[in-house]
Amino acid sequence: MSKTAPAIQLKKISKSFGSVQANKDIDLTIERGTIHGIVGENGAGKSTLMSILYGFYQADHGVILVGGEVADIPDSQVAIKLGIGMVHQHFMLVDNFTVLENIVLGAEDSGLLGPSLNKARVELLRLEKEYGLAVDPDAIVGEIPVGLQQRVEILKALYRGADILILDEPTGVLTPAEADHLFRILEQLKAQGKTILLITHKLREIMAITDAVSVMRRGEMVATRETAKTSPEELAELMVGRRVLLQVDKGEADPGEVKLAVSDLTVRDSRGVDMVKNVSFEVRAGEIVGIAGVAGNGQSELLQAIAGMRQPAGGTILLEGQSIAGLDPAELRGRRLAHVPEDRHHEGLVLPFEEQENAILGYHFDDRFAAGPFLNTSAMRQEAEEKIERYDIRPPNPKLKTANFSGGNQQKIVLAREMERDPSVLLIGQPTRGVDVGAIEFIHKRIIEMRDAGKAVLLVSVELDEIRALSDRVLVMFDGRIVGERPPDATEGELGLLMAGVEEEKAA
Repeated sequence: MSKTAPAIQLKKISKSFGSVQANKDIDLTIERGTIHGIVGENGAGKSTLMSILYGFYQADHGVILVGGEVADIPDSQVAIKLGIGMVHQHFMLVDNFTVLENIVLGAEDSGLLGPSLNKARVELLRLEKEYGLAVDPDAIVGEIPVGLQQRVEILKALYRGADILILDEPTGVLTPAEADHLFRILEQLKAQGKTILLITHKLREIMAITDAVSVMRRGEMVATRETAKTSPEELAELMVGRRVLLQVDKGEADPGEVKLAVSDLTVRDSRGVDMVKNVSFEVRAGEIVGIAGVAGNGQSELLQAIAGMRQPAGGTILLEGQSIAGLDPAELRGRRLAHVPEDRHHEGLVLPFEEQENAILGYHFDDRFAAGPFLNTSAMRQEAEEKIERYDIRPPNPKLKTANFSGGNQQKIVLAREMERDPSVLLIGQPTRGVDVGAIEFIHKRIIEMRDAGKAVLLVSVELDEIRALSDRVLVMFDGRIVGERPPDATEGELGLLMAGVEEEKAA
């Protein structure tokens, strides 16, 4: 392989799945020793392209060059031999194995594990020192923070000889401090001659860390820019095909009476472990209270308990002054509590159902839609068509199976269903998870409109930028507790320290 040739060259790469063309005549050059970002909306073809490069898929036609030489990559083992490693968004680790065992897994020298582990321990210490990737080799992976788990994934790739690293949405589960540390690691890897391909939807990260960025839209490569010569606004417009407002436009809140009051709430999971520990807070009419925190610190269980999906082990929840203990989600809907769940696929939608069926899901017993034991399909369709128009749901087909909509349009279906019922209290979990930049703009506007209409909004998001942009007050959860309250203009560093478990006094 030539040391002067680009690390990767893709020429006229195309890939179709049935009638859907995921990649169309893609040309892409990744220079050696750079950090190259790849951005695009959901369904733009980013993941398919990287999967072709890593051997998960094979292109229908086109050429891949690695280090200037044509490469046939039928599977990931060949990709690894060519020096290509991939750090997946959802880590590919065995939780009850040690760090060392995870790194060796699949790369053993022989049937005897002992010599492989001893060799790996020596090499791991070298890699840790060279790249600043310190981690205890004997720690159980399931017991270390996600930031360290990500280091293990990077070390796995480096141990296998990777010179080219693909990182897919690497900061999705990290605190701001962990993300900053990851960027320092990537800079160190670049300084050592490694090439990084960074897939992310966070344009701020693209601007902060990359040397160049390529934009995909609808399966095609529409532009490549030097990062220093572009802007988030230009990249967003290239991604969507129109101008996008990246800043949330909202006025001052005018909070009214308390609509939701939570006191000393404790919630246990199926193992009997306390996931929410004596949590208390209030949400007033006309305000958005955001709950920030790294995923897994009790936010999901808190939302589920308020929404009637999980019974609390202790404490009280008052909705407009009345206890809602023991009420199920259907009864809570009748009391004007709406819920946009964190996991739209498993908790918000029935994917094989038509859009018009999901548009009334949970409200299908209302007199408007129920005709004895049957549904009034005419009323369903009218309701769906009105929501499709107001929420710009595409394609505008109420009879289309929900599974065939993009993630952003699926989210709009859930939002329209819950917001249009005139709730008093709106619970929203991860409103823009896996959502296109254009749909993010739309969803944020709708949430602000709900607040301005006098609704009490409780927002949970792992996206700190989103929490700061939308919230009027920010609560931070760590290890099941609320460890601090801050105004939305609190610095990212201050909130990040709280998210990492630093006591409130130290973070102030």
